[in-house]
Amino acid sequence: MNTTLIKNAKIVNENTVFHGDLLIENNIIKEISENISASENTEIIDANGSFLLPGFIDDQVHFREPGLTHKANIATESKAAIAGGITSFIEMPNTNPQATTQDLLEDKFKIAAKDSYANYSFMFGGTNDNLEELLKTNPKNVAGIKLFLGSSTGNMLVDNEAVLEKIFSSTKMLISVHCEDEATIRKNMEHYTSIYGDDIPLKFHPIIRSEEACYLSSSRAIKLAKKTGARLHIFHLSTEKETNLFRNDIPVEEKQITAEVCVHHLWFSNEDYDEKGTLIKWNPAVKTANDREGLWKALLDDRIDVIATDHAPHTIEEKSNVYTKAPSGGPLVQHAMLAILEKVKDGVISIEKAVEKMCHNPAKIFKIEKRGFIKEGFYADLVLVNANLSNTVSKDTILYKCGWSPFEGTEFSSTITHTFVNGNLMYNNGTFNEKIKGERLLFNR
Repeated sequence: MNTTLIKNAKIVNENTVFHGDLLIENNIIKEISENISASENTEIIDANGSFLLPGFIDDQVHFREPGLTHKANIATESKAAIAGGITSFIEMPNTNPQATTQDLLEDKFKIAAKDSYANYSFMFGGTNDNLEELLKTNPKNVAGIKLFLGSSTGNMLVDNEAVLEKIFSSTKMLISVHCEDEATIRKNMEHYTSIYGDDIPLKFHPIIRSEEACYLSSSRAIKLAKKTGARLHIFHLSTEKETNLFRNDIPVEEKQITAEVCVHHLWFSNEDYDEKGTLIKWNPAVKTANDREGLWKALLDDRIDVIATDHAPHTIEEKSNVYTKAPSGGPLVQHAMLAILEKVKDGVISIEKAVEKMCHNPAKIFKIEKRGFIKEGFYADLVLVNANLSNTVSKDTILYKCGWSPFEGTEFSSTITHTFVNGNLMYNNGTFNEKIKGERLLFNR
C-alpha cells in the first residue's frame, strides 16, 4: 500500500480555508484532519503552510495530437499542465484527423493512455453530416460534444441551422460551443484586407472578430438551447455584452446553460497588442479593458461558471507571420493557475472563488466522477502552492513543445511545488515522475 501524508497545509475546499493534514492511501484521499499521525512506511511531505488545492480541471485544451505534433503533443503538453497544477484536461476534436467518428475519437484515448501525465478526456466533434456517429457517443466516458459555430478548422463549422437544431434536440450530452458569427467576421475581414492586404495591424483583430460577431452567435446558441432543452456550455466568453445572457440566481448544478472564461481574456486587453503582437492573437479576440472588467464582474457574481485556458500552441515561426497568415491561439497550461493566483494576491478574486471556478465547477458541470474537490474518498488530484515563493517565466523554464509563452518575462508571486495525480506525486519542485500516467476521466451520467 502506498501512503503519503501531507502535513501543515492550508487546505482550500468548498469556500473554506483550514489548516490541517491530508492522508493519501493508494490513489484516494483517505483522511483529512487537523492532525494525522504517520504510520510506518508513510511518506511525509511538510507543506509548511503552503496552500493545498484540488487539481485544476481544464475543460478546454488543444494538445495537437494526432497530426499537428510539430506544434505540441499529448506527452509534452500534459507534462506542462501538471507543472502548472492542472491534473485533468478535456481536449478538443479539431486535430488531424478530426475526432468526428467514434473510431477516431478512441484513437486519441489510446494515445493519452500511453502518453498523458494528467487525467484526460476528449470531446467528440460535430459536423453538418455526422449526427448518426455523434449519437453513439458514450456519456459515461466521453466529456461531451464540441460544435464550432465559428472559427472552425476543416469541415467542422456547423452552419446548417436545421442540422444544428437536430443536434441540440437529439442528444442529452453536454454540448460545448465556440461562438463567433462567420458572416460578420467575413464582412469585417474583407473591409480590412481591402485597406491593408495581408498585413493588417493587430489592433484591428478585436474589431474584425468583433463584439457583434460574438454576441450574435452566443445569443443564437442560447435561444436554440432554450427552445430544445439542450445542455449547453459556451466556451471562452470575450465580451461584457455576452455576460448578460447568463443567469446567477440558481446553483451551477441546476443550470442548463453555463459559461466559461479563459485566462487570457482575464489578463490581457487590446492595449497589449502593441507589445505582444500575434502572441496574444486568439479567437475569440482579446478585447477592451472594459470587456475584461465585465468578464471579471460576471465571473465573481457567478454568471460565468468556469475558468479555463483554451491552450492552443503554434510554433513561433507560425506566429511570426503577417496577420492573415498568423494562426490564432497560444500556450497557457503551465502558467494559467499562477496567473489566477496573482489575481488572488491582488485582491481581485479570493482563493476560495478561484478554486470554485477552476476545480469544483468543471467537475460539477461535466459530472466528473470523484474529482475537483478535496474530500475523503475522492481521487487525490492535488496541488501544493507556495504563495511566498516567486518565479519568473523564462525560456529555460517553459515546458511547451513550441518553446514560448505570452507570459515570458512575467514574475508571478506564487510557485507550484508539488502536483499529485491519482495519489501519485507526479511533479516535485521541477522533477517529474515519468513512470506513471494519468487516467481516463469517467462521468456520472
